[in-house]
Amino acid sequence: MKNNPLKGKHLLITLLLLIFYHPGNICCAQRSLFVVDSLTLTLDGHTTPFNQVVAGDTILLLGGNRKFLAIRNFTGTTENPIVFINGNGIVTIETDHYYGILVENCRYIHITGTGVENEFYGIRIDKVLNGAGVSMAKLTSDVELDHVSVRNTLMGAIYSKTDPDCLFNSTREKFIQYNTVIHDNYIENAVNEGMYIGSTKYFGQHLICGGVDTLLLPHLLDGVNIYNNIIKYVGGDGIQVSSASSNCRIYDNVILFDSQDEVYGQMAGILIGGGSKCDCYNNYIANGKGNGIESHGLGGYRIFNNIIENAGLGYLPSDLTQMKYGILVTDVTAQQDSSFNIFHNNILHPKSDGIRFMSVHSRHNIIASNMIIDPGNFDFYENGHYNVKGKDAYVMEPDTSADISLLDNFFSRSVDSAGFVPFSFSLSAGSKLIDAGYTGNTGIQSDFYHHPRQYGSKPDIGAIEFDPAYLGIPVHQKPDKRKVKVFPEPVRESMTLQFQLPEESKVVLDIYHLNGKQAGQTFPGILKAGLQSICINVADFPPGLYLYTLRTGNQYFSGKFIKAGN
Repeated sequence: MKNNPLKGKHLLITLLLLIFYHPGNICCAQRSLFVVDSLTLTLDGHTTPFNQVVAGDTILLLGGNRKFLAIRNFTGTTENPIVFINGNGIVTIETDHYYGILVENCRYIHITGTGVENEFYGIRIDKVLNGAGVSMAKLTSDVELDHVSVRNTLMGAIYSKTDPDCLFNSTREKFIQYNTVIHDNYIENAVNEGMYIGSTKYFGQHLICGGVDTLLLPHLLDGVNIYNNIIKYVGGDGIQVSSASSNCRIYDNVILFDSQDEVYGQMAGILIGGGSKCDCYNNYIANGKGNGIESHGLGGYRIFNNIIENAGLGYLPSDLTQMKYGILVTDVTAQQDSSFNIFHNNILHPKSDGIRFMSVHSRHNIIASNMIIDPGNFDFYENGHYNVKGKDAYVMEPDTSADISLLDNFFSRSVDSAGFVPFSFSLSAGSKLIDAGYTGNTGIQSDFYHHPRQYGSKPDIGAIEFDPAYLGIPVHQKPDKRKVKVFPEPVRESMTLQFQLPEESKVVLDIYHLNGKQAGQTFPGILKAGLQSICINVADFPPGLYLYTLRTGNQYFSGKFIKAGN
């Protein structure tokens, strides 16, 4: 590093160079680029040279090893956030510090690891011996965080909240955290939660302020979008979102082996915490020790199109009185006469009940078009007797005053009875779940794969809508909100990606393993404007879940697909 010409310097470079590093986030306005070497650990918008950074500028973090990174006092705008991005390599953090990346007093910023082609996670926090991976605190708001890998942390992997204190500047009446966007990140081996978003103390906490016992209410969150993240082997909840009272969505995440430390109150794949109102959909949650999805929120939201496998099976397996559920709904903060709607979920082999519904404050709740298979409580044996309720293990209401309509669900002891395509959760032709779902107005227009719902005369039961077009090459075109379509799903011998190019563009497709290691690359070259397709042979790929990135000109798309056994 002694001969590094960038050491201690921050270069202002034209927009053209910036486009080379980050094709997905740049428009045509004149902007500046600040290049930062790996020895610079603190970036402070109040000090030189970073006090020259304005909305729309980019701070390029040169690749290499860093001890940690602190980002403080930067403010962009909604249209022109300040972008922090890796360049000329991977940014790697291994530290004995108490954080990997710390963000304080920032607004309208974007932290992204998409700066180098062929690397899905361009920012990698590989070890934090004494704390959290990423912490966004001290009145930070309007942040997007993506393509960051966080592994091996003493605490949780990603935190985003500001705890109230006696200065009273972060209490509910003073501060709202807006637009928290966390997507396309990888989390593995976090001692506590994978994500801890918002305060769990919705009803407040007592602090001694000026010698007086004072109840302080934590701030709320408005605008939460958590999607396309992969979370594996965490000690507590996979994703916990609390105090997110409006505009909250948790979707398209993969959560595997949550709740490994078996800590009471911190055992769920996804936890919709107190004070939250979050639609939760299209998530795959498998093999955790906790409940698949816990709902302790305000009500007025939907849980749909989720696939939940083996929820709680690994938790004290020989003690059936220690129960875990596919979906748990409670009255912790449920507003009087609010409603919970649970639609089109696949719940397979939960340790106890498929759905445990414990809300009596809510009204007009609907549980419809769900597939629940083989709940453990069906054969629960206690005090010398089998569970006399038997089939109630599919949907259990401990308090019969709960107001629930159970409509067009599929309950079975056998997976084979659902009629799946082998090695997948897609329905095969002839399945009894096709055109058997609830026909009421759910507002759900797509399925787990984002394919249109409904295909036939009625919606199907379960998370995946049957459509023969997606079992092979499409035979017709249907409206699809996604920028990129993948078929067939799941993939076996080959797959086709279909996408729309607004103009002639260079196209590069990369495929990655879950940990971000590249599995393959296709370079179709320069393609003309219009509807385009790329076909890729994946016959030699081992079965499992894969990621892809598609770079088309100045756009960047990412997604995932399942490679099934042949």
